[in-house]
Amino acid sequence: MFIARSPVRRHRSTHPIHCGIATLILLSLSANVSFADEKHESKTAAASAPNIVIIMADDLGFSDLGCYGGEIQTPQLDRLAANGLRFTQFYNTARCWPTRAALMTGYYPQQVHRDELDGLGGGGKGRRQPWAQLLPALLKPQGYRCYHAGKWHIDGPALAAGFDHSYIGEGGRFFNPRQHFEDDVKLPAVDPESGYYATTATADYALKYLKSHQADHKQNPFLLYLAFIAPHFPLQAPQADIDRYRSRYHEGWDVLREQRYGRQRDAGLVNTPLSALEPQVGPPYDFPKAIEKLGPGEVNRPLTWSSLTSEQQQFQATKMAIHAAMVDRMDQEIGRVLEQIRAMQAWDNTLILFLSDNGASAEIMVRDDGHDPAAPPGSAKSYLCLGPGFSSLGNTPFRRHKTWVHEGGIATPLIAHWPKGISARGELRETPAHVIDVVPTLLAAAGIAPPKTFDGEPVPALPGKSLLPAFHHNADLDRECLWWLHEGNRAVRKENWKLVAAKGEPWELYDLTTDRAESNNLATAQPELVKELDALWHQKLKEFTELAAQTPELGQPEKGKNNRQE
Repeated sequence: MFIARSPVRRHRSTHPIHCGIATLILLSLSANVSFADEKHESKTAAASAPNIVIIMADDLGFSDLGCYGGEIQTPQLDRLAANGLRFTQFYNTARCWPTRAALMTGYYPQQVHRDELDGLGGGGKGRRQPWAQLLPALLKPQGYRCYHAGKWHIDGPALAAGFDHSYIGEGGRFFNPRQHFEDDVKLPAVDPESGYYATTATADYALKYLKSHQADHKQNPFLLYLAFIAPHFPLQAPQADIDRYRSRYHEGWDVLREQRYGRQRDAGLVNTPLSALEPQVGPPYDFPKAIEKLGPGEVNRPLTWSSLTSEQQQFQATKMAIHAAMVDRMDQEIGRVLEQIRAMQAWDNTLILFLSDNGASAEIMVRDDGHDPAAPPGSAKSYLCLGPGFSSLGNTPFRRHKTWVHEGGIATPLIAHWPKGISARGELRETPAHVIDVVPTLLAAAGIAPPKTFDGEPVPALPGKSLLPAFHHNADLDRECLWWLHEGNRAVRKENWKLVAAKGEPWELYDLTTDRAESNNLATAQPELVKELDALWHQKLKEFTELAAQTPELGQPEKGKNNRQE
């Protein structure tokens, strides 16, 4: 069974800013939280605490949203951006489960066994230390009710983590889930012809929980974590949604990258050259049988569009049309959730942060129910992935894709909207920030101090910074660095210098002041700076490894390189 969708009128933005999808955090904040009297701090915070709604997209590229330069119709997010802020230098961890660990705990995933460290396991099946609580556990003492709908991919059950209600969808089947759960209880499998669609169902459950909250707990603040599976593969969408984009992408990724880049430059979103296509860089994992199964239209390199056969061009353009349809549908469903928040009279006191878990994906594979070449593309019987060509479009103007820690793999949109707390409308923020900053931001907004102990033992300090100062101006968050490691891909950013390397490759050095495209490698010209940043990267690796090693082994990395719920 699934919750029937109520009809809703589709709204299109008339504002010149367009915006698409990735993770969205809605935070209903009081503008008058008092911190003057510590004795009454808890009572004051509870009385005026924000409602928090976190909405996250999956595998959304930096430029897929209209307000970040894309051509996909995303009026709901566009409107939020036009009446709030867009961050231009916000980062994730390059992959699904590490980003979700950082989002919900406030720690780097390596600190909490949620991304692999040599000799310590962890990764997609790693289990957090007991002190690494999720955000609901930090909010519950202040009276929060906590709800989740959509993708999970966090260790442990949702209710045990502090959520009062949860719907967990299945990542590999948008029309016919077999493994989906409400309140950690397995639901019946869904027939492909039932009318179920995961993106709509995610919003349905969110609406169910919000309406129940309004009826029974409206005196309490709430957290809603709305984690859409879209536009992650398999590329599946209602045919009517696909039809709107069926002829949109025949110009090819080369031309469309130039168009998106032009809009980004005009909007002031980027100050960098457009990165060159990398025809030598294909999917991060090799599945030759999948390529064979998908047929002669599949392409596993971002070649020039004119070099493709007409069959390849048609196949690739169709895949991108499905991707666009998935993003479009997600925006529509976000609109329904936003309407409900308005109906609850919570809109003006709601902060919205929207982001994606990683960059667009170059992966090509076939799994779950397999791929029927005779089935309509985008249907339940098809299994398609975006691939490196149109993933390069999604990540415009940056290099590489999901799993890499070059800018294309880790740069995400971040939209912040909060009528009572953000006076700016349609402004940009260039403050470099990271998903580890979300928990500190939300705790600060709610007037809650980060925990210092758990079960009588000290808790490591959160590595992130509150973004509240950046809501008012381009703030310097005074951090030592930002740090990445995923499957051997590694990077560190200190101020505007970034040291980055793909697995097994030497360090590259870039000045991000003018080169976020990572086109001009300065490693040879600046050997002392490379040495300094290399030492900093290894220093953080040592710190995180020592912390993770304090706890007995809590999980093993995924077998093989292909995580089932990425």
